Amino acid sequence: MTVLEGAERVGGKLYGGEVGGVRTDLGAEALLALRPEAVALAGQAGLGGHLEPPVTTRSAIWTRGALRPLPERQLMGLPGDLDALAASGVLSEAGLARARRDLSLPRTAIGDDIALGAYVRTRVGREVVDRLVEPLLGGVYAGQADRISLRAALPRLLPAVQEERSLVAAVRRLLADRSRDVRATGPAAPHPVFQGIRGGVGRLPGAVAAACRSAGAEVRTGTAARRLRRTPDGWWLGVAGPGGAEELTADAVVLAVPAPAAAGLLAEDARSAAADLRAVEYARMALVTLVFRRADLPDLPGGGFLVPPVEGRTVKAATFLSNKWGWLADAAPDHVVVRTSVGRHGEETAAALDDAELVSRSLAELRPATGLDAVPYATAVTRWATGLPQYPVGHPDRVARIRARLAELGPVTVCGAAYDGVGVPSCIAGGWQAAADVTAALRPHSAA
Repeated sequence: MTVLEGAERVGGKLYGGEVGGVRTDLGAEALLALRPEAVALAGQAGLGGHLEPPVTTRSAIWTRGALRPLPERQLMGLPGDLDALAASGVLSEAGLARARRDLSLPRTAIGDDIALGAYVRTRVGREVVDRLVEPLLGGVYAGQADRISLRAALPRLLPAVQEERSLVAAVRRLLADRSRDVRATGPAAPHPVFQGIRGGVGRLPGAVAAACRSAGAEVRTGTAARRLRRTPDGWWLGVAGPGGAEELTADAVVLAVPAPAAAGLLAEDARSAAADLRAVEYARMALVTLVFRRADLPDLPGGGFLVPPVEGRTVKAATFLSNKWGWLADAAPDHVVVRTSVGRHGEETAAALDDAELVSRSLAELRPATGLDAVPYATAVTRWATGLPQYPVGHPDRVARIRARLAELGPVTVCGAAYDGVGVPSCIAGGWQAAADVTAALRPHSAA
């Protein structure tokens, strides 16, 4: 097996680095543990003993002039308990009254799919969409709730809302099912929703690459496939690497790249699949890492906060990394690392601001929310022009068409955030499935 990585390092959006002498994650910093794939891969790569849950999972919404706790018993901002929603203070009295109407409204026709924002607004009102769904689910996808497919983003919720008349009842049922599934996996000890890795989630790709090399794989960085062509015996690749252009052949190919790159490689042999891949849109994003001296800061509340787009701010989220991760606080006890997130689909101008302006706006917006008025002694800005792929209504059908066309073509497939979920566990699951698919496709050829 040969892995070609166009960048100088493996890992994509999972990586770490030093900012002001403090080692921290500069990309994803947590692994969803409600799914098994990321935790399992960490174990297989030798990092199972380094897994560590966050010290705090307490988070807030900065809305209506204050930091307000996330409501309990909600699913990506969708309420499963209206009393808990009221206790959070996130909604106005009028917004709460509108949300309660969900319990008596007639069933909403959904069909095979519906835009999440439109459906939730019909059931529980605009305030729930604006102040909860947009910052939570819209934040996960860096998208807009009115453009996100319910079937693609929350596939387990779709049958529940088709069966239940009330959205609140459907969410309550789904949360109960999740709790039952977690209890069934082991002892009654609390199961963390998230896990980190001591030293940072950015350690995971390097550990996986090392394990692959130990198993006999060749992992080549700084080497990108520029052309891909079907041949009678498999595949031909035109490759650009440190030594210049070269040609490779392969029995099977897995394209673990963003959709635009996959479209370019498949343009000659799979035009319809390439057209669908080119149609996948991405959000432009930036992460701003700020490192402070602990003595200069007030106590920051919890693990961070989310900002609804309706508030009109540049910052979409702030994470207090030194509060959230014990390993980081232990490694740099005299420092505090704070990170802000900027950009979402349809709002590219904010993420395109220069580094100094992003730092300035982050500090200006942290101040009224937290009282933070210190100046960081070190900063870093991480940018992704193709940050997170968008999952509009029709996305699952598009993915099915792409895979069906590639299955006709031969042992080639795609995997990554553009297809079955943007989270780390979803991407790992997609990679495993892609490997299984091409292996199965090769078996008749091997037998011959």
